[in-house]
Amino acid sequence: MKNLKTVWSDSPDTSQYPRPQMVRDSYFSLDGKWDFRITRGSTDYYPSDDEKYDGKILVPFSPESMLSGVNRTLLPGEVLIYRTFFDKHADGIALLHFGAVDYECKVYVNGNLVATHTGGYTPFECEIDKYLKEEKNELVVCVTDPSDSRPISRGKQAMKHGGIWYTPTSGIWQSVWLEYLPEEYIKRVIAIPDFDGKTLKVEVETNTGRKNFSVNTHDKKHLSTPDGSLTVDCKDCLPWTPESPNLYPFEVVVGKDKVGCYFAMRKFSVGKRNDGKPCFKLNGKPYFMTGLLDQGYWSDGLYTAPSDEAMIYDIELAKRCGFNTLRKHIKIEPLRWYYHCDRLGMIVWQDFINGGGKYNPFAILLFPNAGINVKDDKYAFYARKDKSGRELYYKEMKDIVALLKSSPCVALWTPFNEGWGQFDSLKTCEYLRSMDDTRIIDHASGWSDQGGEIRSIHKYFVPFKMPKREKRPVILSEFGGYSMKIEDHSFSDKIFGYAIFKDKDKLNDAIAKLWQNELIPAKQQGLCACIYTQLSDVQSEVNGLVTYDRRVVKIDKERLRKLNEELIKRF
Repeated sequence: MKNLKTVWSDSPDTSQYPRPQMVRDSYFSLDGKWDFRITRGSTDYYPSDDEKYDGKILVPFSPESMLSGVNRTLLPGEVLIYRTFFDKHADGIALLHFGAVDYECKVYVNGNLVATHTGGYTPFECEIDKYLKEEKNELVVCVTDPSDSRPISRGKQAMKHGGIWYTPTSGIWQSVWLEYLPEEYIKRVIAIPDFDGKTLKVEVETNTGRKNFSVNTHDKKHLSTPDGSLTVDCKDCLPWTPESPNLYPFEVVVGKDKVGCYFAMRKFSVGKRNDGKPCFKLNGKPYFMTGLLDQGYWSDGLYTAPSDEAMIYDIELAKRCGFNTLRKHIKIEPLRWYYHCDRLGMIVWQDFINGGGKYNPFAILLFPNAGINVKDDKYAFYARKDKSGRELYYKEMKDIVALLKSSPCVALWTPFNEGWGQFDSLKTCEYLRSMDDTRIIDHASGWSDQGGEIRSIHKYFVPFKMPKREKRPVILSEFGGYSMKIEDHSFSDKIFGYAIFKDKDKLNDAIAKLWQNELIPAKQQGLCACIYTQLSDVQSEVNGLVTYDRRVVKIDKERLRKLNEELIKRF
């Protein structure tokens, strides 16, 4: 396997504030070179003897990645131990943040256990001020990661990678930072726009349970009611669209604490076109979403982009090709990625993280194509017999919704993909809607339709045709996958794709035929949205518009942009 460098590999940078929706002045990054050791045993506190460590690891890059400096896979049963030192920066409550740690971890400050966390995709935090000294505080993080050896939510990570499965990511893979706060501080801000009513509802959670707060907009201070509710008049705010991504800043104040936030006036919904066919709507108007499957992997950092500029590059490349949507595929990104989608104008379809046991995708594909619909309460068929795994899925769903609920760009949730780890999808949608009724839900992307609000189809190898007598909105949530290996920019000699091309002109001609012969006619017949596979190559999967190292763009951007413009305008 080749170590492929991106243009950002030689100067990786994760120094930007990790949480753009809740910005404070007191921010101290702990990213950088930490001590590490990989051993076997427990995740109990590890002594700080320098000789006990193997070397240095660059946080927040996982040990499996090139940028970490380790290039070593953490095996099930092994313990990854991190250590760093920091001085106390200020007085007040010291809040230690982790963007994401995969998968189970214990956090120690000066030998004291301060936090435990399970799950590889959501942030957590803990107060550590009572354990701090003025100088040289020791922070130790002990991590285990079962990867695909247990029925946990894991995404595309696999110990045996190849094809559509990729190298695992273990340990710290998002930023670690400190904030120093007053005794009473803001824990969460949720901002939900009411596009039709031209208002913004703001909810605030504090560490003390305090209800009252204030919101400062550009021209006015707004006070909440005693019960903690606040609705702000936004009649002068312009709508958010991919073409005009208008964002509006505001500030939330509770006592001595304040955070900077932003919102957008927008509404995603399902409705009907002028001809009566179902469609997606943006701000009450029919809107065709044309997008790319986006796995979020990097040749140098795996799950972690080497820099902000790298994340921006992918989003802007998609926009230059005329796409207005990215389907974030079975991965949760750092919050800065969603911020860039918000400000640049990119709609996001957000997958939840699939898992469960080892299932047979061919059987799950075969049955629907044979006209046999297997209900997803048959847990054994979908490799979801483990009750604790199903309960953990719901917990993670709740955490992910809370994390992204205020992100303007997120238009659609996808609980399950191609029957993988699928269970009780209609009940799952009810649970999801109870937490967030502002977005569209694709209950079962691909093969195992259970009768949700959308008919979601994956189509490779054979031409796509609109299903007959379907009254629900129809989306082509995966298609294409045309592959082309670029020598010296490919991860492996083994390649995977749904159609192989060796010539750029032939690849571009084939993509153009897909748009002209399948997508545009289907759009006229009622297709609501489409997601091409995929944005970038990922390891052996070479069906990206750009190579895994982001150095070679395989497609004619202007030609693809014109095809997407033709697709979008034909209502």
